[in-house]
Amino acid sequence: MSASTDTKPRSGSGKPSGYWTGPTRPYDLLKEGTIALVVVSLLTVMLAALFSSPDDRGLTLQSWAKNAPDDMYATVVAELAGTSGSAGYGAPYNSNSDGQGIGPLALQKWGGVTIKVDPANQFVIDPLSTQPDDATKALVAKWKGASADQQTAWATAYDDALTKAEGDATKVEAGDYGPVPDLAKAEIAMADAGALDSAMVGGGGFYQTNYTRAMLFLGDGAFLEDTAGTQHLQGGQWGMMNSVGNYPGQAWLWLASFWYQIPPFNDENTTIGANADAIVFGAIIAVLSLLLMLVPFIPGLRDIPRLIPLHRLIWRNWYAKHGTGG
Repeated sequence: MSASTDTKPRSGSGKPSGYWTGPTRPYDLLKEGTIALVVVSLLTVMLAALFSSPDDRGLTLQSWAKNAPDDMYATVVAELAGTSGSAGYGAPYNSNSDGQGIGPLALQKWGGVTIKVDPANQFVIDPLSTQPDDATKALVAKWKGASADQQTAWATAYDDALTKAEGDATKVEAGDYGPVPDLAKAEIAMADAGALDSAMVGGGGFYQTNYTRAMLFLGDGAFLEDTAGTQHLQGGQWGMMNSVGNYPGQAWLWLASFWYQIPPFNDENTTIGANADAIVFGAIIAVLSLLLMLVPFIPGLRDIPRLIPLHRLIWRNWYAKHGTGG
């Protein structure tokens, strides 16, 4: 006879048919769960220590001043002269250039100035104005007391002289540079002491979390780019999809990162290379994404799985059993 599936209680037993009548033992679910949690937590910590990517400390303006003071010095001068990358970047920070676009479409300019940035004042003069010593106050007062034309003349002359001296301030020819050299020295001293990092962070309120100015200032020098290069994070090193130290990172970004590895996108001296971001993301990735969404509706493209039946190879066991008919 087959086993009964009746779940009604048997007469006199008080238990449904099929009820387990074999041996039993107590089971502490809370204890088992705790053991599993502890074991998994320990394994997670151990595996993370062995296989995770390095957790390097973030770059700061203080580390910049300590590790590459000459680069920071030249960058401060460039900010005052208006020749830095931030000064001539364009939208969304200022209107000093049209920025990147696609052919006649000035996409960056159309976006407009939404985060107004004045590098000379916000990166140099305003932070130095917070310093309490009389020497720095006198330098700032001399700069602010001069006309805009005089400020530009001082900073431009010193920027040109410093460039001619290949960044070596000790080899700069004598000239009328106003307080510019001393302002640059004062800013490096402020950064070296750790005061510049806090002075450059803004946002208002209790939480000071707006690092825009600090990041732009850091990016105007060579220190950030050089450090990124040693960590395999530059655009030409597939940096968009790498983690620190060339560890595998966001592999799904290969399609975007790929274009920066080939000409003309990786040559900033060409028109296409100078507008690579706008072209890659505003055109190529947009078109490829659109094609992906429209695959079911595009004749020929939608037929590729039928014309190249890789799915039959993957499901070969099923097709061997059921045949290849419709």
